[in-house]
Amino acid sequence: MKNWQADLLAAQESVNCEKALLKQIELAAIALGFEYYAYGLRVPLPLSNPKMVILNNYPLAWQQRYMEQGYLRKDATVQHGRSSQTPIVWSNQIFASATDLWDEAQSFGLRHGWAQSSCAANGVGGMLTLARSRGVITAKELHSKELKMRWLVQTSHNALARILSPKLGIGGGKLNLTQREMEVLKWTADGKTASEISEILALSENTVNFHIKNAVAKMGASNKTAAVVRAAMLGFLN
Repeated sequence: MKNWQADLLAAQESVNCEKALLKQIELAAIALGFEYYAYGLRVPLPLSNPKMVILNNYPLAWQQRYMEQGYLRKDATVQHGRSSQTPIVWSNQIFASATDLWDEAQSFGLRHGWAQSSCAANGVGGMLTLARSRGVITAKELHSKELKMRWLVQTSHNALARILSPKLGIGGGKLNLTQREMEVLKWTADGKTASEISEILALSENTVNFHIKNAVAKMGASNKTAAVVRAAMLGFLN
């Protein structure tokens, strides 16, 4: 088990190519007894229309049908993943509110699946699904494989978020925010004025405003409220 984990982590950390990484995920999925994988990455910004990337090796006809029908909006596994990182196994009950999606997915050979979501430090969320056409996912199988499946979720998310985030406008680090700038943004998020923050941090009000101005510029925001929201959504104020 330890070698499998270490080997997978080392392999994924060594690649900087999306295609090569997806091939590694596919091979890991096959080794775990699944034909298919699907990975969805969601960037929290802009709030009005968060960016979404979907990568998978599902049948091409199903990929097209899924997009044409707007199934992403009604996919019960996606809805679950947005509010919980608890793994979920496909079932009639799970898809009770989207029987059309479920019936069509099964017609394309996607009959048994398992999914788990995760979240990177920069607020980028993701979900990995493992699926196959035959063989119910039993409790016995989960007992023997789920630790590896969860490890694949985390390593895949970290690696894909690393590779895809720059393409989606999410920089590394903390967008070069200084510790003081993040501290000022945290107090601003708590509703404190520049005057109040100056007293809390024993700084001049002009210095506080200087840090706020710099943070707003670095976040590419229009004002301090937008900067606070952006920083919070990206996980910089945790």
